[in-house]
Amino acid sequence: MNRKQQLLKRHRRNKRMALLLGLLLLVVVGVLVAWWLPLLLAVLGWVAHEAWFADHLFYSPAQDYRYRFPDECEHPVQLRDGRLQPEQPLALDGHETLILQVQLKSGWLGRFLDPGVIIAGDGEQDVQGFERGAKGLRYVNLGGMGSALAQGRLALRGQFCRLLGQPKLWVIRHPDYRRQRVMVIAPHADDAELAAYGLYSQAEEAWIVTLTAGEIEADHYQRMGLNPVEAARLKGRLRAWDSIAVPRWAGVPEAHCVQLGYFCLQLPAMQASPGEPLGSREADTTDTRPFRRLNSLALPGDDGVPSWNNLLADLRALIETARPEVIVLPHPVLDPHPDHLCAHQALVQALQGLDWQPGTLLGYANHLHDNDRWPMGDTGTGVALPPVTEGDEQWLPCSLGLDAGRQCDKAMALGMMHDLQPRPPFKRRVRRLIQRVLAGRKASPFGENEFFRKAVRRHELLWVVKRPGTTQDHQEAL
Repeated sequence: MNRKQQLLKRHRRNKRMALLLGLLLLVVVGVLVAWWLPLLLAVLGWVAHEAWFADHLFYSPAQDYRYRFPDECEHPVQLRDGRLQPEQPLALDGHETLILQVQLKSGWLGRFLDPGVIIAGDGEQDVQGFERGAKGLRYVNLGGMGSALAQGRLALRGQFCRLLGQPKLWVIRHPDYRRQRVMVIAPHADDAELAAYGLYSQAEEAWIVTLTAGEIEADHYQRMGLNPVEAARLKGRLRAWDSIAVPRWAGVPEAHCVQLGYFCLQLPAMQASPGEPLGSREADTTDTRPFRRLNSLALPGDDGVPSWNNLLADLRALIETARPEVIVLPHPVLDPHPDHLCAHQALVQALQGLDWQPGTLLGYANHLHDNDRWPMGDTGTGVALPPVTEGDEQWLPCSLGLDAGRQCDKAMALGMMHDLQPRPPFKRRVRRLIQRVLAGRKASPFGENEFFRKAVRRHELLWVVKRPGTTQDHQEAL
């Protein structure tokens, strides 16, 4: 059982215990006070739960985030009269990642409305949100604010929280990865767009490699009258089409879009038995060819056998053909989805012994272990660093800015993805309505799916897991 499953199991156990105690209390109130009072209290309690306690947050908001960055990247700053003042001149070229450590303490409103840090300079303003009740060290992304920062014109203030003490600034320098050949490894159709649309849409040359057909959980298509097998096969075909067609919106040539057609949530079992074929859980097939038929390239796995060995052979052939200088893939520590973990491990294994090696591996996190709402905040706002509350490893974030036009293009790409089009369940829609009314949260203008809020932002946040001149990636170093 992975860490996220353990946290979720503990969260549900604690919730059941709280519900049992609440029911006992309501019975006592009904017996001692009035029969109707428990009904009223139950409705009010449910509304309060949906408004303020329904987030899957598996750590205390009073915990410090724990990040360590290279010492040479720290630049002394002072917060004076609400303005961030560098103590030494800052020479910036626009490709740096600017991370500011702040200490927050939520006010009483910050326990009911999402607290955040308001960043303003040179006519621009951003609000980066955090957990309700946040208290302790947090890390703000100053990407796009470098000019105002260097000139001492960057203003900071808390929203439903106070900024305490003095902040710390790290300036982490990167090459312009948009000027290099980029390959994005996507476990499922839409992972590339969620994590790196801004990067691959601007890259000099880009490849999108999707590992699975994403055919499971096809309830939406069953409601059209299809049986479960037919629905899974249709969903897989649609998502295979999405993986080839949607990157064309960003100018990626069709020949550079590859769908490998392996089966969703079967990568861990494939890895455990590398030579054995593992069929779909729901589509009643062990043949990947129906989902690979749109590919322009011939690949070793075109025999249709869904095995780990075929997956590795496919990846090796693609790397040798594309010769990517940068590979973007799921982060091995931050992203707990089993297919995402296996995608990272497959890529690392496939690189072993190849003549061509990428200079840089960049990791992304489309899911987290302990906070399903991250990135917190609204569509169009910046992306602060995610919660890391344990460990002592060194981190190298890489933030890429997206202007309003590219954010809109990214939203349109996500809207083309069939998996993001169905309406959320009724209960989730009611919860969001309650949160908009009572917790001040905003709906995304681009769509109802939560990923429109989470992914269409001022920044795309990636992490360097391998740099030029190193032989180990982040996972091996851990």
